[in-house]
Amino acid sequence: MSAAAGTGTGTGASNGGARLPLEGLRVVEFTHMVMGPACGMILADLGAEVVKVEPPGGDRTRNLPGLGQGFFRTFNRNKKSVVLDLQSAEGLATARELVHASDVMLENFRPGMMAKLGLDYATLSRDCPRLIYVSHKGFLPGPYEARTALDEVVQMMGGLAYMTGPEGRPLRAGTSVNDIMGGMFGAIGVLAALRERDRTGRGQEIQSALFENCAFLCAQHVQQFLMSGEAPPPMPSRISAWSVYDVFTLAGGEQLFVAATSDRQFRTLCELLGRQDLADDPAYATNAARVALRPQLLAALGATFATRDKAGLAARLESAGLPYAPITRPDQLVDDPHLRASGALAPMTTEDGGVTQVLLLPLTMGGRRPGVRLPLPKAGEHTAEILARLRKES
Repeated sequence: MSAAAGTGTGTGASNGGARLPLEGLRVVEFTHMVMGPACGMILADLGAEVVKVEPPGGDRTRNLPGLGQGFFRTFNRNKKSVVLDLQSAEGLATARELVHASDVMLENFRPGMMAKLGLDYATLSRDCPRLIYVSHKGFLPGPYEARTALDEVVQMMGGLAYMTGPEGRPLRAGTSVNDIMGGMFGAIGVLAALRERDRTGRGQEIQSALFENCAFLCAQHVQQFLMSGEAPPPMPSRISAWSVYDVFTLAGGEQLFVAATSDRQFRTLCELLGRQDLADDPAYATNAARVALRPQLLAALGATFATRDKAGLAARLESAGLPYAPITRPDQLVDDPHLRASGALAPMTTEDGGVTQVLLLPLTMGGRRPGVRLPLPKAGEHTAEILARLRKES
């Protein structure tokens, strides 16, 4: 089975004809939802040939409603689709052949399922010692490893929901942060294992887990506790390190986040707002003094912000070099001028023949964005092609 990197017909960027770093790497993916597919997408974007194995009828993620509607299109680009029935002897035998012909295998099913199918690392590595096997799990080995996990579950367990919501109201982050980052860590593990295999000639099993990922996201707060002996309060209840570091409501109800993290920035902001009285007040001479009087300072600034229009104020903040940000909805990112100019959005042909915009990996390599090379596959679209090549190689 030969790698297909760079040979696709996607409507997006093709890396300018340059070879991609993982070109020639073969990956077979037994995944669904977000975590495993995110890992496969990263490897595919970087040039690997990624074959997604779907059940008869296709991955159910293809047809999720509501907030899950974008899962499949977001995390399955640049892949090829093969449909196999792993509950049949023939399908399972073909799956094993695919693994034997690959460098990397990805999975993110419930604990024990791959072992029942004989697709676990211990079984496969006996005949495939060079195989790099990535399991995306809820928990790494330990007391929790058999639990069922979701991004929301581990956000509650791992400190993130507590830190995000106001006191007594834990709140999950507004996207699948642990699933996506768990996939990223799976891909990082693959890259490291490839280097190690170059030295040793052997593959290995990699495990990436939602709970440990979430704990890592909260590592700075854990360390804060270990250093101070005090439990950190949720972000809405925190004592800010800076006096001006907040969302302000402007004329017409629009909002901006504005920060002033130094004495110079505070004076600049006051001058810009026509509040020289605050800049000259000795009670606000230092950041520490301003933090101590933060509520009354924010009230004074808020009264002035409420009289300013968003466009005019944003332009002045930009010119002054002060930190600020509009409060942007995800749908507004489609027309964000910076994302468009930086090449972050690219067209992709969808499984129904239409075209959509997708957000690319947030990096450049040699000044180029790894782009879209293949149309999003229909379920089983590449089954005949991949299996014919598999038979030819064997």
